[in-house]
Amino acid sequence: MSENKIAYGGQAVIEGVMFGGRYAQVTAIRRKNGEIECFEIEKNEIAWLKPLKHLPFIRGLVSLIESSALGAKHMQYASEKYDLDHLDPEELEETEEEPKSGSKWEMIVSITLIGILSFLIGKVIFTALPAYLASILFDRFTQNLIVQNLIEGAIKTFLLLGYLWAVSQTPLVKRVFQYHGAEHKVISAFEHGENLTVENVQKYSTLHYRCGSSFLVFTIIIGVIVYSFFSYDNVWERIGIRILLIPVVIGLSYEWLRFTNSLRHLPVLKYLGYPGLWLQKLTTKEPTDDQVEVAIKAFERMREMDALLEKQKTPASPLKPPVNSPIH
Repeated sequence: MSENKIAYGGQAVIEGVMFGGRYAQVTAIRRKNGEIECFEIEKNEIAWLKPLKHLPFIRGLVSLIESSALGAKHMQYASEKYDLDHLDPEELEETEEEPKSGSKWEMIVSITLIGILSFLIGKVIFTALPAYLASILFDRFTQNLIVQNLIEGAIKTFLLLGYLWAVSQTPLVKRVFQYHGAEHKVISAFEHGENLTVENVQKYSTLHYRCGSSFLVFTIIIGVIVYSFFSYDNVWERIGIRILLIPVVIGLSYEWLRFTNSLRHLPVLKYLGYPGLWLQKLTTKEPTDDQVEVAIKAFERMREMDALLEKQKTPASPLKPPVNSPIH
């Protein structure tokens, strides 16, 4: 069971859920006509990245960049289907008649780059803006580096919570957060050995220790600690140091997330992961039965593909002779 807990992860997309396994990623979406449609991608391991995924403090950054790139492809698919479902019949007919320009490879590369750049730009903004505001508004009142960093962390937390609350008020993002909750419920039900039915899955919480929302909280907490070892003379030096330390903070936060997840069943140490669970109260919502059905479909199809691809990738074992037969 512990192997299953490490192997599978997912995220919500527009009107659907994406799950990633060892060998495949599958997105299931609910079309406007009520049908559930799947989009499947086989994971192609990049040779030079493989050893980096096993290096502590490096694997976190590699995993995040890779997941951003792959997630962008699935988000693009879900967005396109969503747009098609909301076009008028005449617009839909015109869209189908338009020739597609560019190769499939060019499209995949462009989407991948957009996903990676979006992640990096967002990370820089949420790192630089709190540092700038803290310097301009509060540094005049205290010269204590730890206090300054705590204020910066508080501003970052306020901006993050405010942003998540604001976007969660829109109907579309609210549905995305419902699918996020459905994804967590399915993983929890699977980890507890349940048959994946809507009724069984709905019994579980929308909160989960391995969620990316937990990771966001840890980057703020660990950032406050890491920044305390570096002094600065002005606001621009402060921002520069923060940006240079982004890989360090990401690496440490990822390891802390893995560590707290491994301790979540211990009576006292499980509370180390609670800050991340609290944030998930903003990023997840209770899903409907229809949304849970979509999440189950994505998860089960991902497991089917993983099993099939594992069989293809694993060389057949040579036949062993009977125990009492001589070996030639």
